[in-house]
Amino acid sequence: MNLGLIGGIAGAVIGIAGGLFGTFASIRNTSGPKEREFAIKASIITWIVGIVFIILLILLPVPWRFFLWIPYGILLPFGIIKWNRTQQRIRNEESHDI
Repeated sequence: MNLGLIGGIAGAVIGIAGGLFGTFASIRNTSGPKEREFAIKASIITWIVGIVFIILLILLPVPWRFFLWIPYGILLPFGIIKWNRTQQRIRNEESHDI
C-alpha cells in the first residue's frame, strides 16, 4: 500500500467517526421529545444527502462533478440555518409547555 491510499482511508475513517460523534452529540443535547425527534429526522436527511453527494462526486464524469458544488454550496448554509431556527422554535415551544 502506498502512503496516499493509507492517508485517504485514514482520513475517511476519521471523518465518518467525527460525523457520527457530532450526530450523536446533536441528538443527545436536545431538550425534549419533539426536539429529539426533529434532530433524528434532520440527521437522517443530512446523512442521506451527504452520502448521495459523495456518490455523485465519484460517479459523475469530470466536467459535471464540479457543477455539484454549486447547489451544495448554496443549499448547505440555508439548510443549516433552517435546522437551527426550527430546532430553536421547537425548544421554545417545549419550554413554554412546561
